[in-house]
Amino acid sequence: MANRKQTRRKNNGRRQHAGGPPPAPEKDRHRPFRFREFLKTLGPGLITGASDDDPSGIGTYSQAGAQLGYGIGWTMLLTFPLMAAIQEISARVGRVTGHGIAGNVCRHYSMWLLNVVVALLFVANTINIAADLGAMADATKLLIGNHGIIYVVFFGVISVAAQIFLDYKRYVSVLKWLTLSLFAYVGALAFAHISWGEALAGVLIPRLDWSADYFTTIVAILGTTISPYLFFWQASQEAEDQRVDGTKRPLIDKHYGARKEFSRIRADTIVGMAFSNLIALSIIITVAATLHAAGKTDIGSSAQAAEALRPIAGPLAEVIFALGIVGTGLLAIPVLAGATAYAVGEGRQWPVGLARKPKEAAAFYAVLALSAAIGIALNFTSINPISALYWSAVINGALAVPVMVLLMVMSRRRDVMGRFVIRGPLYWLGWLSTAAILLSVLAMGVGFVLGKG
Repeated sequence: MANRKQTRRKNNGRRQHAGGPPPAPEKDRHRPFRFREFLKTLGPGLITGASDDDPSGIGTYSQAGAQLGYGIGWTMLLTFPLMAAIQEISARVGRVTGHGIAGNVCRHYSMWLLNVVVALLFVANTINIAADLGAMADATKLLIGNHGIIYVVFFGVISVAAQIFLDYKRYVSVLKWLTLSLFAYVGALAFAHISWGEALAGVLIPRLDWSADYFTTIVAILGTTISPYLFFWQASQEAEDQRVDGTKRPLIDKHYGARKEFSRIRADTIVGMAFSNLIALSIIITVAATLHAAGKTDIGSSAQAAEALRPIAGPLAEVIFALGIVGTGLLAIPVLAGATAYAVGEGRQWPVGLARKPKEAAAFYAVLALSAAIGIALNFTSINPISALYWSAVINGALAVPVMVLLMVMSRRRDVMGRFVIRGPLYWLGWLSTAAILLSVLAMGVGFVLGKG
């Protein structure tokens, strides 16, 4: 035993003399798992996954559950590995290069392609903001009354002001705490009389209906779970976290620690996407067990779903559902506006980032505020943003295809990713995710043509 210890000391001494890193202390190598420390390592992936269940998404899942019942639950099992793969690829692009998706497009592709992608993202995100604000206002109106437009302005201003004036670390901490609001939908399960056998069968056994309405619903679900703004946000947040941390450099410049960073990104993304799909499945099951079972199959928004729950599942279920809409909206609107600002700012090579002071990144914050302001203004027009909730998800599904193709091609280029090009199962899973979105959009189009014929 003594000889072993002496040999270990000699080897450690040789490593240090050779300039290698000192061995980790025994207590660090066998450190017990601590949930609080693990939670601190979660960031862009967790917030991205949680923001995916925005009021637009809640409206989509509610509509799907009301129309198709438990039988649509299988889509959550399908989308989990697909969205986890494409989000991990997005995060890796940001961490490796030190730039978001738009920042890499402007450096390696033509300006017309950049302008088209950014313009489509701006339009889609702004409409989504308008729809989310409208849903939040309707949900608040259900709870405390008064005029909904007051809440539209209030929530819009609060969301933008927090991004501009809060310290970056504190702001990220606030977003993490807001993810807890999504557990409202897990709580809502307690008020529904659920047939767990049917619910489990709906998750494990796909049920297909060859109709335009069915495939429109599939595209809407895919569009709200695999959305372009999520790619842009997570890539930009990885680049932002690297800029804020003085000990880090883009991995393409500083290779040391890449394996540890990729492991962190994978854990962060898997937890975030699993959390997102758990909440989405909870919403589908709750609505299927209540509204679909009662014959209420036409739910146009998340707020309508909350209101319809009252006579079936009781007033407390309605309150829980409505509070969840407000909480998720407060989380999602900053992500939508922030993703837009990052895309525009990186594409123009402006100083960007929520860690910068407003004076240091005036144009970046101006785009962020403009996107939110247009979203607020749309609620004052004859356009009904609530009815746009479901269709905005369908539009996102169609727009995701070219963005995902661009992302997959970019992640394979050595002049972009260096030695860290995406390969192996992750690469093919990314393409499978892209193909799934494309096929569902084509199926929807064929369904409409056959329906008209």
